[in-house]
Amino acid sequence: MAKVDVKYTKLFINNEWVDAVSKKTFPTINPVDETVIAKVAEGDKADVDLAVAAAKKAFHRYSEWRTLDASQRGRLMLKLADLMERDVKYLANLETLDNGKPVKQAEGEVLWSASILRYYAGKADKIFGQTIPADGEVVTFTLKEPVGVCGQILPWNYPIPMIVWKIAPVLAAGCTTVVKPAEQTPLTALALAALIKEAGVPAGVINVITGYGPTAGNALTHHPDVDKIAFTGSTEVGRIIMQAASAVNLKRVTLELGGKSPLVVFNDADVEKAAEIAHRAAFANAGQCCVAGTRTYVQSGIYDKFIAKAAEIAKKRSVGNPYEDVQQGPQIDKEQFDKILGFIDAGKKGGAKCIAGGDRQGKVGYFVQPTVFADVTDNMKIAREEIFGPVQSILKFETFEEVVDRANDSNYGLGAGVVTNDITTALAFVKHVRAGSMWVNTYEHVTPQTPFGGFKESGIGRELGDDGISQYLENKTVSFSLPKKPLL
Repeated sequence: MAKVDVKYTKLFINNEWVDAVSKKTFPTINPVDETVIAKVAEGDKADVDLAVAAAKKAFHRYSEWRTLDASQRGRLMLKLADLMERDVKYLANLETLDNGKPVKQAEGEVLWSASILRYYAGKADKIFGQTIPADGEVVTFTLKEPVGVCGQILPWNYPIPMIVWKIAPVLAAGCTTVVKPAEQTPLTALALAALIKEAGVPAGVINVITGYGPTAGNALTHHPDVDKIAFTGSTEVGRIIMQAASAVNLKRVTLELGGKSPLVVFNDADVEKAAEIAHRAAFANAGQCCVAGTRTYVQSGIYDKFIAKAAEIAKKRSVGNPYEDVQQGPQIDKEQFDKILGFIDAGKKGGAKCIAGGDRQGKVGYFVQPTVFADVTDNMKIAREEIFGPVQSILKFETFEEVVDRANDSNYGLGAGVVTNDITTALAFVKHVRAGSMWVNTYEHVTPQTPFGGFKESGIGRELGDDGISQYLENKTVSFSLPKKPLL
């Protein structure tokens, strides 16, 4: 196990490191060996109040931040991206310690996150309104203005990318924010806070409060001085946050929530390539991915060959110490570990055929074998509920019309994929399946430029791309009356 120096465990408010008002701390756990990594400050309502006050002050019209040129905001973001690249090894090792993902994957995520900062840095001085040929003797135009003080609540599955997805449009748009990382993975958010200060971002613009959802998160969503809430996590918690956001002041809300995404493989696909795509779709990040393609629909003509290949690939998937050359580390914590094993048990008892994996791996740490079920039917628990673990469910289908209806038969609509060599089939599938992201002969290809978000109960709004910054802007319409007669 690599030795990683944990430098930051306090709250980050107004560019200062402070203890929680209550002086409470909570442990963050290493999912590899179940030991305590560090004790982290446990923020609650009192701390959220201080952080929101700092963010509100930083958003004042005459503050250093609000009077900063938009191009200078972009330069600060580029500096932050440079610092992330400078510290890529440290950030990745810290992420792996706290989250358990393979360190090479973590390194890639740090660099990808830096590219997102650069993308939005380029947008900071390119936020345009419009001139409108309105009826009447007027000149009318629109202004795009920052929405204000934001509250941003993060998940634990991609800690560094998720904080960057949130703060990049905040910085580009000129907002301020209070960020609450997931209690399972607080360490890299605090390390990034240190880089934010080093980059020269003014005090109060970005604040980080570590703590629990029912206390710190609840205080943030109910705070009357917070203008917008952005949340990534489960649909169940998303409902709670949406209700809280409307309880005080009708906060703007963006929600990126759960999924049970279908990946459909047609008879004309190359079986080996299709099985590899489906494997990556289901098992990326140990299955801890909101858009994971865990419902794998395979047409009957290649079904038997496909399940044999899927089982073969899963059995070869390396699982173990994430600081070594492995494909999969542990699940995030005991709660998730137990939940996944419960789903696997439900799959076995429900009549699905377990053709790979099906148990924990080892006796210490939260490791789960890559598990593949064949002969799954749509009514089974493993086909309907989000597992958030390394479990692939393979279902057989006959016709295009049938599989489209089955793919859409879900409360979720985050992502979907299709593997086929027929462009007509691919385009028809893209047209008729209801999901926020669609992939053809690939899966989970997400870039800074591509909007990401869901239909139905998978969320509200989009992150990344042009849509991502628009969620942090208000549209102000301005009309000037003109004289009806010439001035001269």
